[in-house]
Amino acid sequence: MTTGPAFLGVERSLTGRRWQESGGDSRLALTFSQRLGLPEVVGRVLAARGVGLADAETFLAPTLRALLPDPFHLKDMDKAARRIARAVQGGEAIGIFGDYDVDGATSSALLARFLRAAGATVQVHIPDRIAEGYGPNLPALLRLKDAGVGVVVTVDCGTTAYEPLKGAAEAGLDVVVVDHHEAEPDLPAAFALVNPNRVDEDSPHGHLAAVGVTFLLVVAVNRVLKDSGWYQGRAMPDPLQWLDVVALGTVCDVVPLKGVNRALVTQGLKVMAKRANAGLTALSDIAGIRERPDAYHLGYVLGPRVNAGGRVGEAPLGHTLLACDDPLEAAEMARRLDGYNRERQEIEAAVLLEAIEQVEGRPDDGLPLLVAAGENWHPGVIGIVAGRLKERYARPACVIALEGGEGKGSGRSVAGLDLGAAIIAARQAGILKAGGGHAMAAGFTVARERLADFKTFLAERLQAQLTGELVPVLELDGALDCAGCTTDLIETLKQIGPFGAGNAEPRFAVSAARIVKADVVGQGHVRLILAGQGGQRLKAIAFRAADSDMGLALLRSAGQTFHLAGTLRADSWQGTTSVQLVVDDAAPAR
Repeated sequence: MTTGPAFLGVERSLTGRRWQESGGDSRLALTFSQRLGLPEVVGRVLAARGVGLADAETFLAPTLRALLPDPFHLKDMDKAARRIARAVQGGEAIGIFGDYDVDGATSSALLARFLRAAGATVQVHIPDRIAEGYGPNLPALLRLKDAGVGVVVTVDCGTTAYEPLKGAAEAGLDVVVVDHHEAEPDLPAAFALVNPNRVDEDSPHGHLAAVGVTFLLVVAVNRVLKDSGWYQGRAMPDPLQWLDVVALGTVCDVVPLKGVNRALVTQGLKVMAKRANAGLTALSDIAGIRERPDAYHLGYVLGPRVNAGGRVGEAPLGHTLLACDDPLEAAEMARRLDGYNRERQEIEAAVLLEAIEQVEGRPDDGLPLLVAAGENWHPGVIGIVAGRLKERYARPACVIALEGGEGKGSGRSVAGLDLGAAIIAARQAGILKAGGGHAMAAGFTVARERLADFKTFLAERLQAQLTGELVPVLELDGALDCAGCTTDLIETLKQIGPFGAGNAEPRFAVSAARIVKADVVGQGHVRLILAGQGGQRLKAIAFRAADSDMGLALLRSAGQTFHLAGTLRADSWQGTTSVQLVVDDAAPAR
C-alpha cells in the first residue's frame, strides 16, 4: 500500500521498489527536539518510528528496571520455576533440549550457565539438523531420561511437539517448554509450557525471542531459590552477567527491538563490551571486531558464525562456545565455527544461484509468494536463501531441499504477511507433515507429491491477508548530499539505537550523486566513489550486488548521476575514520 508522492520521484528503482518518505508527525518531531534537546534529525526519526512523547525518554535510555516484566505474569511460569528449583535443590539432573540456530544456542547456553552457577547438574542436547530435524524427538528425550535426567527444559522449541512430549510424559519424564513460536489452541502434554504466544496467554510480550523468555525463566527460578533459602552459604548468581548472550539471540532472531527487547539488547551490548564471555570474545577476535560491538556486529558478524555449526557442521558447537569459560578451548571452537561459516557461504551461493534461476525462469504469476525447490540442496542454508530471495524480490519466499519422497523447507516473509500462521494452517489441513514458526519465518516438511498443493494453499492464505496490491516500498528518512554524510551525523543517530527489526537503522537517500568510480571487490560487492553537487567525495558499497540489475547498472554508469539509498557506517582504517554508504537501492536521477 502506498501513500503520497514517491520520494525524489522514484516510482520504480533499480530493485523494483517505490521510494517513500517515512511517516511521522512533523510537529511531534519538533517537540522532541525542543523538549529533549535532540538534534532535529533524531526527532524526525523518532516520530517516524511511532515513538510517543511520553515514551521518548525510555526509548532513548531503555533500562531493565523500567521495562523488565514480572516473569510470573506468564502462564505456567510459577509451575515451571518451582519444578526446576525443586530439581536444583534435590540434586536432580536437569536436561536442556535446545535448537541449532542462534536463538536456540543462546537460550540453552544462558540456561546452562545459570543452572550450573546455582549448583545443578546439567545435560544439554542440541539436535542434528539433518539426522533429527527441528524440535524435541522422543528418542533423544528418552536417552536423557536413561542418563538420569528427571526434568527436561526445551528452549526455542516444543510448542507443537505433540507426539514426542506425549511419549515423554508416558515415560514419566517431566518436560518444561520455554518457547516463543506461534501456538495452537491445543497444547502438548508438557509439565509446564511458558510461551507469551500461547493462544490463552494475555501477556503483552509476545515479541520476545526465546532467549528473552528464557531470561525471564532464569529470573523466576533464581527468585524461587532465593526465597527458599537455597543461597544461604552459597553465592547467588546475577543473571545480568549473561545479558550479552541474551542480546545476541534477540538480535539474531529478528524480533522487534521494542519495549523489553530494547532494554535487553542495550544492556547486553554494554556487558559484551566488557569481554567477559570467553566464547564471544574468541568469536569477536576471529571475526576481526576491533570496535565496541553494536547490533550490526551481533546480527551480521557474530550471529552467522554461531549459526554455522548448526547449518553445515557440528550442531552443538554454537551452544558449547557460548557456554565455555576456557579461553583456549573457546579460541579453537571459534576457529572451527569461522571455517564452517566460510563453507556455509560457498554452499549458500550455489543454492541461491539455482533458486534465482528457478524464480526468473518461469512467468511471474503475480502471487505474493515465491517457492523454489531443488534436489539435495543443503537443509542448513535454505533459510538464508529464502531470506535472500525475499530481499531480492520483496515477496515472501519458501525454499525446499528435496531428498527422496519429501522436502525440508524454510520460509521468510515481509512485513504485514504472517507466514507462520499460514504454515500452521497448511499443517492442520494435512498438506504438510510438520510445520510452524512465527510471522516472519517458518519451517516445514512436505511430501514431494504435495508440493503443488502446498504452493497453492500458501499463496491463497497470504493473498487473503493482503489489503491491497503488494507493492515493494523502500522507506527513507530523508535526503542528504555527500557533504552531509559525516561522522558527526553517525554519532548523532546512535542515540536511536540499537537498530534491528521494529527499529530500522535510519536510511537516507544520497541525492544526485555522480558516480566517479565503480568496480567489483570481494565476493561480488560493488564498490563506489561518489561525488556530491559541491564536489565532496563519499565511499559507498553495495554488498552481493555485482550480478543484480542494480549492480550492473551502477558498474556501467561511471560519470552519471544517481540517487542512492542506504545506511551510513563509520569506516575505520589505520587510525582514520571516514563515512561509507551501504547501498540498498539506487535510481537514476532525472
